[in-house]
Formats: sequence, structure tokens, C-alpha cells
Amino acid sequence: MADIFKILQQAQQMQGRLQQMQEELQHKVVTGSAGGGLVSVEADGRGQVRRIRIDPSLAGGADVEMLEDLVVVAVNDAQKKATELAQEEMGKITGGMDLPFKLPI
Repeated sequence: MADIFKILQQAQQMQGRLQQMQEELQHKVVTGSAGGGLVSVEADGRGQVRRIRIDPSLAGGADVEMLEDLVVVAVNDAQKKATELAQEEMGKITGGMDLPFKLPI
């Protein structure tokens, strides 16, 4: 029975560390880009887009569809990098442990 209590205690500790990691990820920044840097998107480590930057050379008479496509590609790139960062941080907490369930990141 002591083993079950130990497992529950470890699960509670991991849950606390996971919550702390989620809070820390809000303060980390990843940047995705498209079009050779003409469009960039800044997001936090949880994938929330913070800022989109568009090079002024694109705004003057640029094809709107191309600009929209570049923004989509840049957002997707930033979100992918944020997911990778979260997975890296999760690996630090779990110590490479193979968990029988997927964690919410």
C-alpha cells in the first residue's frame, strides 16, 4: 500500500512541475518566419502568437493573397517551434520517462 501512496505523491509532484512549466513557457519566445524573413511571427512557448511583423516592402502594392499565404506559413512555423520547445521542457520534467498517457502540451 505504501507503494501506491508513493506513486500518488510522485504524480502530485509531477503535476506541480507541469503547471510550473506551463507558466514558464508563457515567458519563452519563439519566432517563425517566411519569405526569407519578410514576414515573421513571434509566439510564446505555448504557441500563442504575440506579434506579426511584415516587411514594409510587402505592403506597398503587394499581392494580398501572397501576403496572406506568407503570414499563414510564418504562424505555422512559430507554432511548430513552440510545440518542440514544450516537448523539450517536458522531457526535462519526466526525465525521459515513457508515460502511459499523453500530457497536455
